Amino acid sequence: MDIDAVLFDFSGTVFRLEDDRTWAHELVGDDGTPFDVAAKAEVMRRMTAPVEQFMTFDAAGQHAWDNRDLDPALHRHAYLEVLRGSDVPEAKAIRLYERLTDPLAWTPYPDTGTVLRSLAAQGIPIGIVSNIAYDIRPAFAKHGWTDLIGSMTLSFEIGAIKPNPQIFLDATDRLGVTPDRVLMIGDSAEADGGATALGARFALVDPLPTIDRPRALIDALAEHGISTPG
Repeated sequence: MDIDAVLFDFSGTVFRLEDDRTWAHELVGDDGTPFDVAAKAEVMRRMTAPVEQFMTFDAAGQHAWDNRDLDPALHRHAYLEVLRGSDVPEAKAIRLYERLTDPLAWTPYPDTGTVLRSLAAQGIPIGIVSNIAYDIRPAFAKHGWTDLIGSMTLSFEIGAIKPNPQIFLDATDRLGVTPDRVLMIGDSAEADGGATALGARFALVDPLPTIDRPRALIDALAEHGISTPG
């Protein structure tokens, strides 16, 4: 095996912001009409997609969108604009945004714990590399996984966003490995796949609902010669 460390994206890779019944109470128009299923799913997608832009902004909004993962205030501005542009009423938009940025509201994929524990047991360092504007460490702490993570590289903390090579170099430097001996796993070929510019391997996973993706991380590791139970 020629992989010395594994890097994971966060959203859509090891955790997902799931649709649950409590969201339905928020996604109701000013006239009390609930969003239909397709519209509800679209709002969720807009809140979690890694790179797509879903609307036209004014100058301030565009600046916030382009830099949303570098500054918490800009992140809030950008996503509240997205929610308003999706016809979510103001008060409900604020509550939905607060849900998005609550790391304890995110759900791990079924195999996340398995792969983290297995890699740690094999002595393979783990890094999390995320374009994000808030601290996601509590999501891992909630499940007792903090000690399994060797490095946590968050864009708003280091001032670089994927696919900028600097964000991947920050992770590999913290882990003490060279990029050409690293596997990056993520749900965006554009953002996460940027690691390949440094010689890293890349495995793409689909950001499906957690119930529909029981072992994509296990399979991605297996394809690159790393076995895990399950």
